[in-house]
Amino acid sequence: MKFVCLGYGDEKRWDSMSESQREDMIEECLAYDEILQTEGHWTGSGEALQGGRAARTLRRQGDKTIVTDGPYAETRELLGGFGVLEARDLNHAIELMSKHPGVKAGPFEIRPAADLSGMIRESETRRAQRKRA
Repeated sequence: MKFVCLGYGDEKRWDSMSESQREDMIEECLAYDEILQTEGHWTGSGEALQGGRAARTLRRQGDKTIVTDGPYAETRELLGGFGVLEARDLNHAIELMSKHPGVKAGPFEIRPAADLSGMIRESETRRAQRKRA
């Protein structure tokens, strides 16, 4: 099963850390990511996100798309990175991610990934039929 792992962190806490502390945290996380990848659990490299100040949120209002600065979250903890994990089940995913050093910086959310392959095939079939009609 695939699980999307979302890592959250407090930007103010991160900004308050020394350069050395940040480097140590990054090295710990990347070392564990490498272990997960070597064991076939990390399907990608894991991706970090730029800070919330670089984000934009899009919302639909009527027939217009409204763009606002930053993430729409009333929390100190903002999404800092994500990865796709391969695990036997949710308990195995929790076991693997509970050892991730990033948990020290903030919470990780783990969600089963939906398999959309059937929906995609059906959509491709419908679109192909429309083109022929």
